[in-house]
Amino acid sequence: MRRKASLILLALAVFFAALSPLMRWYAFPRLAKIPADQYQDMVLEAKDATLLDYGTMKAKKVDKVTIVQTLKGNVEASEKIEKTAGRDVVVWDGLSYVQGPDGKMVSKFPERYIFDAHTQEPVHATGEMVDGNPVKREGIEFKWPFLTEKRDYEYFDAQARITAPIHYEGERDFRGVNVYYFEQTIPWTKVPFPKIMPVEGITPESVAKTGTTRWYTTVRRFWVEPTTGAPVYGEEIHKEELRGGTLLGGREKVTAFAGHVKMREDYIRSTVDLVKSQRLLVLLMTSYLPWGFLILGAGLLSLSLYLEARSRRPGDPTPTETREPEPVSA
Repeated sequence: MRRKASLILLALAVFFAALSPLMRWYAFPRLAKIPADQYQDMVLEAKDATLLDYGTMKAKKVDKVTIVQTLKGNVEASEKIEKTAGRDVVVWDGLSYVQGPDGKMVSKFPERYIFDAHTQEPVHATGEMVDGNPVKREGIEFKWPFLTEKRDYEYFDAQARITAPIHYEGERDFRGVNVYYFEQTIPWTKVPFPKIMPVEGITPESVAKTGTTRWYTTVRRFWVEPTTGAPVYGEEIHKEELRGGTLLGGREKVTAFAGHVKMREDYIRSTVDLVKSQRLLVLLMTSYLPWGFLILGAGLLSLSLYLEARSRRPGDPTPTETREPEPVSA
């Protein structure tokens, strides 16, 4: 009976020992993915910012500029692209809506981001755009891959429509969460005017006829939770200028916007709580379950060997042993 039990335990030990690497290296890459229907919003603020008054074409100080960012998963578009892409795809329809202290719109900036649900690598398909213009992204945007590494990544800048390195700057502690800190600098770059302008009747085409151009620079910072690849906090030191042309009345340049853009406090708290819960799910597949299965397999193997040893009573001959014949006396 003990020998039968030891064989069963040995079989279970082999099963759980084999399941450990399968969970980590086979199941996790296939099960961990961004849901196609995800929706999230974020409110950022730039206090004591500089903003252009298009009525007087002069820059002025304002108490606060608010940026509302939304990302909405487009399930119908993702399913359509998946048929030809042959992999799980997520389509995010994003919108950055900027408003001044009076609540009026400063700019409205839509984009569509298409990426692999598992790796977060961009997927090039019809509909990929920034402000209505087709683009071909290279590098990540909005989210880092699961199990983010301590290295630089390529990050897409939607304003400039370029990809540039975002540098890993070390580990930090952000409100009790271990994070990787990344920073990217986009130097002064000529960028297009947004299609939707804050003043009725003014269009990018009419501004272009004046010879005035728009320039932009930013320092982008992210605090990324490495297990999920989700930023728990982000900020930008953002500057825009209008340069040259008749629109400025002979001036060389004027500040269109300048401010230190930061996440609003209530959104920081909710983001940290959300990332902590998602981190637990990823750790189950990458650490807790694989190591648990391995330890369980080792324990079952030890128990199997113990029962096998107990099943062999002292003095019992082994199957290979032979007895010497006893001498026969008269």
